[in-house]
Amino acid sequence: MRWCHFCVDAGYPITPRAIFSGSVAARIMIVGQAPGEREVERGLPFSGPAGHRLFSWLAQAGFEESKFRREQYITAITKCFPGKGKSRGDRVPTAAERKLCLPFLARELELVQPELIIPIGGVAIRHFLGKIKLDEAIGQVYERDGRSIVPLPHPSGANIWLNRPKSKNLLHRALIILQKTGKGG
Repeated sequence: MRWCHFCVDAGYPITPRAIFSGSVAARIMIVGQAPGEREVERGLPFSGPAGHRLFSWLAQAGFEESKFRREQYITAITKCFPGKGKSRGDRVPTAAERKLCLPFLARELELVQPELIIPIGGVAIRHFLGKIKLDEAIGQVYERDGRSIVPLPHPSGANIWLNRPKSKNLLHRALIILQKTGKGG
């Protein structure tokens, strides 16, 4: 994965450096959309502002960040920073870019064999669950291929979905499910 040059060769404006971390013995795998600029600088997934928010959520479910990072696995649908978007936030990787990275994600799933997958944000949620609205996905647990899937919204400050009271309730329900399913703590 670290040697990959598919997106660069195809002309996508990415910053090539695959960002992922964790243990291959992990029970839990977080799958985000793509690393951000801070993640590239630090070489650590979810290490920017969105990561701080994500780990504050996970703390509510009983997971301590340093232990989680050491014992679980964190990756993304696409492995490299896609660049800044035209408006707020980072650019969403195209379907073609996501397709180029799929073999890497498939191999990670094969090697790690997580019992629980936590897809973060719409791109990752749709990868695992198909076309589904956040309001239908968040706060639910799904079973696929012998694994539990508990989706979370993207923790970016640019995510206006999080501003609605109904969304906050769905997130709270998801964190309760994670506490029980993931055995946080």
